[in-house]
Amino acid sequence: MFIFYDIIFILVFLFWYLPEYLFKGKFHFGFWMRLGIFPRQISQRLAGQRAVVGLPIAQATGQRAIWLHAVSVGEVLASQKLLSGLRKEYPDSQIVISTVTPTGNAVARKIAGPQDIVIYLPLDISFIAAAVACRINPYLVIIAETELWPNLIGVLNKRGIPIIIVNARISDGSFRGYGLIRFLIRPVLNKISLFCLQTETDAQRLAALGAIPEKLRVTGNMKFDASTPLTIDNADYRKKLGLKEEDKLLTAGSTHPGEEEIILRVYKGLLNDFPGLKLLIAPRHPDRAKEIGRLALNYGFDSIFISKLQPLTIDHRLSTVFILDTIGQLVSFYAVSDIVFVGKSLVNKGGQNILEPAFFAKPILFGPHMFNFREITALYLANQAAVMVKDEEELSRKIRFFLANPLEADRLGRAGKELLSLNQGATERNLEAIKKGVRSLFP
Repeated sequence: MFIFYDIIFILVFLFWYLPEYLFKGKFHFGFWMRLGIFPRQISQRLAGQRAVVGLPIAQATGQRAIWLHAVSVGEVLASQKLLSGLRKEYPDSQIVISTVTPTGNAVARKIAGPQDIVIYLPLDISFIAAAVACRINPYLVIIAETELWPNLIGVLNKRGIPIIIVNARISDGSFRGYGLIRFLIRPVLNKISLFCLQTETDAQRLAALGAIPEKLRVTGNMKFDASTPLTIDNADYRKKLGLKEEDKLLTAGSTHPGEEEIILRVYKGLLNDFPGLKLLIAPRHPDRAKEIGRLALNYGFDSIFISKLQPLTIDHRLSTVFILDTIGQLVSFYAVSDIVFVGKSLVNKGGQNILEPAFFAKPILFGPHMFNFREITALYLANQAAVMVKDEEELSRKIRFFLANPLEADRLGRAGKELLSLNQGATERNLEAIKKGVRSLFP
């Protein structure tokens, strides 16, 4: 089975992944790490992790690594407090953090401790996965959410390395897809030592796919615990945007193609009645910033890119739209916003995390396509702590309502903040499950 998987993966790499790198301007230094080729500095640091498989835990933690995999930005941020807990619990262990996306890697490097190593996940081709697993030589692997890489999981399992999946979830699409190949997925699932799941629904779905029920623990969603900067200077960020006290800021975060046009039309329609309204668009992929700048021009707006922001030179014309073209600053602009729209939701892409703006008690709106965050979305809607809009017309109407009724906007924001606080604690439960798992596996 794995020979055919390797062949398919290699073909995908050669005819899709490699052309993406070479011909679409996506080449970055992580390409070589995905092939198992590490920079000298990382190789030298990994060389210090040599140990014999099967050492008692007291020795293993001093000589081998904990490997945490978090595919992209959301998973990295959700794992930040877990990382802190792991460092405190296992101070002598090297922690290796792997990601897949460049944005996730950039954020991982920002939150990594001085002793942590940040790499890209190797491609799931058997000989590459085996070589990297050997070089890292972990005594424990933790995977954030449900990233199933058959070759890597198989290699780790053969080496006797426990694998724990935290914040595990099975989306509607994944459940349907995995269900079609259940006979292939079941052996992979059974090589996982422990699943810490977000909800009972996720546990039921994994059990239906063949996971051993005794390995399933419902511990909650770590995204409610995600660390958020507490020292953001709101006045400073508003000053950076040149906002006056009476101005209102609408932030459209994590937008995808097809959404920016809607946002720009809605904004243009609101300006006559709310001349102090300003717009900041933060595309999910910052490399689209210039494309959005051209769109803004089509609607009669000039653009100011945040990377080139110079507050003293900002012209307070109505025709200016701010575009976030940097990584890691969106949360800071959420903090100074008056209304937040969370993107990837008006288009059929599954939505984005609404908990960051909720942390700052902001009134939150999103579109109808939030299936990647179905539990969080359902919870917020049931508690009237966020608003779903079905289309452009309803988005415009709801933004207009909250601008005209600031007390209602404040009520919605406070409800979202309170709901977030009530649902925290998954990180501590996951850390406790990891500690128990390690003790049982390394008595």
